[in-house]
Amino acid sequence: MSKKRVLLPYRNPVKVRPYESAVRAAGMEPVSVLTSGSVSLGSAAGLLLLGGTDVNPKHYGAAAHPETDSPDDERDAVELELIHEALENDLPILGICRGLQILNVYHCGTLIQHLPDPKRHDPNMENPGSVAHEVTIEPDTLLAAIAGATVWRVNSRHHQAVDQPGERLSVTARASEDGVVEALERHDKHFVLAVQWHPEDQVGEHPEQLKLFERFRDALL
Repeated sequence: MSKKRVLLPYRNPVKVRPYESAVRAAGMEPVSVLTSGSVSLGSAAGLLLLGGTDVNPKHYGAAAHPETDSPDDERDAVELELIHEALENDLPILGICRGLQILNVYHCGTLIQHLPDPKRHDPNMENPGSVAHEVTIEPDTLLAAIAGATVWRVNSRHHQAVDQPGERLSVTARASEDGVVEALERHDKHFVLAVQWHPEDQVGEHPEQLKLFERFRDALL
């Protein structure tokens, strides 16, 4: 039986590798496509949105903060169109880090452009899979069902976060110590889940994080 294909739009060929490994470990076939020109889901059964540079704040009506990355308008445009295509066809979406943020922006949400605690949200951790903090998961949610718990220990590698959640999105996890949004879900679709941490870097040392990818696999039609 052939493996389900998942589209991974990427910008950096080195950084896409941990995502590909996690997808394969969960029994799926990654289809990695550079975010350049015209990109479509094609025969892919789902969409995995990866981490990366900041979403251009123009998409949520804000001026750029001094700490916000230079915009990558081409990547933003490609990913926003892919989100639209996936939602229109009710294909599963799993978002990670930037993936959560651009999913929120697509739904007319806004972002905090720079968090005040750079130590906690360190983008240069020697071990990207090391635990940084705990998240508290809302009960009776998709994420709670996947985790089998209401607290998970996760890594952290971001300086931006959700401010105003987008329309039809529910906040389903927050950082236990400061309330930063850590997960979003859309309950009127087959499978739309996004997390702020990087489970692809944790599946080796913390195999419970593989359950996110396995549940994503199970949702593929």
